[in-house]
Amino acid sequence: MSIIYLDHAATTPVLPEVTEAMLPYYKERYGNPSGIYQFAQHRKKEIENVRKILAESINAAPHEIYYTSGGTEADNWALKCSCFMGSTGKTHMITTKIEHHAVLNTCKELENRGTKVTYLNVDENGRISLKELEKAIDSGTVLVSVMFANNEVGTIEPIKEAGYLCKKHGVLFHTDAVQAYGHIPIDVEKMNIDMLSVSAHKFNGPKGIGFLYIREGIALPSYIHGGGQESGKRAGTENVAGIIGMGKAAEISQKRMEEDNRKLLHLREHLIHRFLREIPYCRINGDRKNRLPGNCNVSFQFIDGGSLLILLDTAGICASAGSACSSGEGASSHVLSAMGIPEEIARGTIRFSIGAQNTLEEIDEAADYVRENVKKLRETSAEYEDYQNKYV
Repeated sequence: MSIIYLDHAATTPVLPEVTEAMLPYYKERYGNPSGIYQFAQHRKKEIENVRKILAESINAAPHEIYYTSGGTEADNWALKCSCFMGSTGKTHMITTKIEHHAVLNTCKELENRGTKVTYLNVDENGRISLKELEKAIDSGTVLVSVMFANNEVGTIEPIKEAGYLCKKHGVLFHTDAVQAYGHIPIDVEKMNIDMLSVSAHKFNGPKGIGFLYIREGIALPSYIHGGGQESGKRAGTENVAGIIGMGKAAEISQKRMEEDNRKLLHLREHLIHRFLREIPYCRINGDRKNRLPGNCNVSFQFIDGGSLLILLDTAGICASAGSACSSGEGASSHVLSAMGIPEEIARGTIRFSIGAQNTLEEIDEAADYVRENVKKLRETSAEYEDYQNKYV
């Protein structure tokens, strides 16, 4: 059975060029970059070259890039260490109600340790209010963390404006850019970003590698203690193959971004048009303008999204009900809830996240199958029958 993969927000396939670049580092180039001999120092030079590539992609300096195991570690490092930076006396941070659980669960832990956390509301499209953000900042605020683009509904936040407000009030600004990096342009200088989290497997790189950008001058404490790797900030032997793969994926994503986004926008709008035209009682969630190019989050009323996902899976169509990191928890989406979408609509939600490798034929095949199975599921829905009898 062939697979139609429409879950690129969960993870992306590793590009052949990336795999090819990584393979030598599992074989003949296996040296530890911390060694003093040439065989090891060549590896050191190579991972420093990747640091330059990553820095250039966000208009940063190479020494501001710190390798991590991925976005979750980067988020934890930024949030926890910002709140324990010494005797600043500041014990308040601000985030949003729609963050990834890597941020939200970290905030819960910080609250257990005495940090006060303010959770910003979002509007019906998933965007924060800059007025609410500025109002929430006080003399005790040490950090604001607002995700660049939402992993469920694809909404892109007003990052540049939020960063400006934080700079104006002398507050650190972090953004979880895991969904955004490699897909939309990012400039940490123009956007006033102090810290930024990235994970390679979201832009056709390998899993288990990412980076945290930390602006020069921010004395963020070490997160993992041990050896002197990453300028003494993050101990542990470097994942050389992963770093090389991330660098290659970053190069490719930056080069192809404009072309890929044109294709993604075409495929996404085609899918949205078909859903809205052919399936009654459905709605597109998230901001239609400020949105990741490959994201289509749609709620089909009168059905259970989990049941539809099972039917899609039997046909080899991969999608999700929301964040892959929270699938199986059984709870409705905290993102849709924060956006004010009623539970009876939210429970029928599916996220289709399109990749540059997808074709128009695949999109049409998926749309056909969704239409047919939404109809079948509604035929067995007592709620749908009651609605039809009452209003139709």
